[in-house]
Amino acid sequence: MKVKVQKIDGKASGDIELNDDVFGVEPRADILHRVVTWQLENRRGTARPTRERSDVARTGKKFGRQKGSGGARHGDRGAPIFIGGGKAHGARKRDFEQSLNKKIRALGLKMALSSKAKDGLVVVDSLELKDAKTKALKGHFDKNGWAGKVLIIDGESVNDGFKKAAGNLPGVNVLPAMGANVYDILKHDTLVLTKDAVEKLEGRFNG
Repeated sequence: MKVKVQKIDGKASGDIELNDDVFGVEPRADILHRVVTWQLENRRGTARPTRERSDVARTGKKFGRQKGSGGARHGDRGAPIFIGGGKAHGARKRDFEQSLNKKIRALGLKMALSSKAKDGLVVVDSLELKDAKTKALKGHFDKNGWAGKVLIIDGESVNDGFKKAAGNLPGVNVLPAMGANVYDILKHDTLVLTKDAVEKLEGRFNG
């Protein structure tokens, strides 16, 4: 698949051949759904349990007489009605981590990239900026028609000047190629890849 390459300011900069095994896969909603669900579930922290009667360190000895105190009958100090007692019907520990086959995860990423290759993919030669200022970068974005949410993926690491300039632009996120993931790719309107990012992503699957 041949795609036009442009500079960050919108000027043409040649063509690039994208690997059809990575950018030409027919997307399937069920695979993408499985990968996104796996990704979001694994982001959730473990639900912390509360301490119940058997978990609190308090004496089990009956602390007062059964009758004659003028108060209610009590036994164990670990009862839920006492300060420091165990909680009745407390929350249980829950882990949300799911397992997903590596092949399915890789296939999901290929499908996410392929869905953007059909509509919403831009390839730029690099993220080098002459003037690494937010205002100048906003002008380039407007000129290129990159509205809404924009995800920019660079190579080994993100260009520092570009990262700082893009930091204050709402809806714009920047990642290195290693951080490319299905959820972020799908939730953005436009995907911008550098030549280095294309090389890294293709090498990730062919290596």
